[in-house]
Amino acid sequence: MRNCLWLLAVSCWLMVSCAQKEFRKNSDFVFGTMYSITYFHSQDLKDEIDAELSKVDQEFSMFNEESTVAKINRGEEVTPDSMFEEVYQLAQVVNKETAGAFDITVAPLVNAWGFGFKHEQLPTPAQVDSLMKIRNQMDFSAIAKGYGCDVVARLLRSKGINDFMVEIGGEIVVSGKNAKGEAWHIGVTKPTDDSLAVDNELQEVLTITDCAMATSGNYRNFYYKGDRKYAHTIDPRTGYPVQHSLLSATVFADNCATADAYATSFMVLGLDSAKTILRRHPELKAYLIYTNEDGELDIWRNDE
Repeated sequence: MRNCLWLLAVSCWLMVSCAQKEFRKNSDFVFGTMYSITYFHSQDLKDEIDAELSKVDQEFSMFNEESTVAKINRGEEVTPDSMFEEVYQLAQVVNKETAGAFDITVAPLVNAWGFGFKHEQLPTPAQVDSLMKIRNQMDFSAIAKGYGCDVVARLLRSKGINDFMVEIGGEIVVSGKNAKGEAWHIGVTKPTDDSLAVDNELQEVLTITDCAMATSGNYRNFYYKGDRKYAHTIDPRTGYPVQHSLLSATVFADNCATADAYATSFMVLGLDSAKTILRRHPELKAYLIYTNEDGELDIWRNDE
């Protein structure tokens, strides 16, 4: 009789546990942007998600005076943890693979051109040359959001969650299926000049799963000085804002930190050089939007 009661109790617990499973959604502010995370689970995991993202912020935030990168930039002695080492090593790999197009020491140049800490005066050629020689500050903003997505995805997978979408400021990791039992539908924004981020017209909606996706573009962070447009992507190899036809680079990879870093690199390199790297790395897929010879938006892709 006791065995029957025990089995009945276990059965009831299992039924209640299964019944509680549902698609849950958490959203909040992090890394100077918003995150939105959807996952199929029996419990709300927001506190644990926030704790993991706080660890990333503690390592890589430029605005947290106690972060590891902030201390390094001030010349303080620190002992980086495994999280910092992982991202630093990945940054070095992408730097090598892109011939210097991805560089975490570009921060002084970004600031000089008015895209870090705003100012009105453009740098002189002499100032650019001087900053090119210094390069003694690190900035992980072109890889940290993607890495944050990876960290949350690892947390979800560690709990046996297979159906989820993690999105931080446009960088994304998806797994399994959505609430409709389908692969995830992710929009690629049409790259029209939109510094206020009010125009969210989509170029295309992609159907993806079990991958990471990151997008970089010059259509939101830019300014005009006189009749010239200055985009926020600074070429670390020259010290100047890029000037080419590539408007938006979306990259798909096994992890979002890698996708994030290569998307930024492609915006530095331009269309032809991006294609060259993609031919060397068939594990990477891309959706590139550029201006063709007729001045119209066009698409090059190898993600199909």
